[in-house]
Amino acid sequence: MQLVVYRHGDEVYSDVTFDERHIGAPGLAHGGAVATACDDVLGFTLWVAGTPAVTRSLTVEYLRPVPLHEPHRINAQITGRQGRALHVSGTGVSRDGITRFTATAVFVTVGADHFAAHGDVSEFEDLFHRLTGTPHRSTGDHSN
Repeated sequence: MQLVVYRHGDEVYSDVTFDERHIGAPGLAHGGAVATACDDVLGFTLWVAGTPAVTRSLTVEYLRPVPLHEPHRINAQITGRQGRALHVSGTGVSRDGITRFTATAVFVTVGADHFAAHGDVSEFEDLFHRLTGTPHRSTGDHSN
């Protein structure tokens, strides 16, 4: 979805506008597109947690229809932590202040070895260091 996600204190947020690529019923966003945006934004709480994590579960409550071509802000924050599990919640609010959907998720913290075993790690380390502001082991560089 190419969302731009920002951090403000312990919260992350993104402004998303659904369009024809995300259509469900005529003029409305598909619930799957809304869930995808929620998973992305809630997942960026790893920026706050300072650790990579993967989605264990995601629940979206669709409270009102989500119109296409209208911006919605998705806010997310960590609400609890139990061992490796990060509990996260978020809301999707239209520009006129109407909460159209809420989401809760559980993310499980993992190490780089998880991605090495199950995916492509070629860009993982750089991404992790850019998100968390930690130095690369090889260079000590903080500029990423």
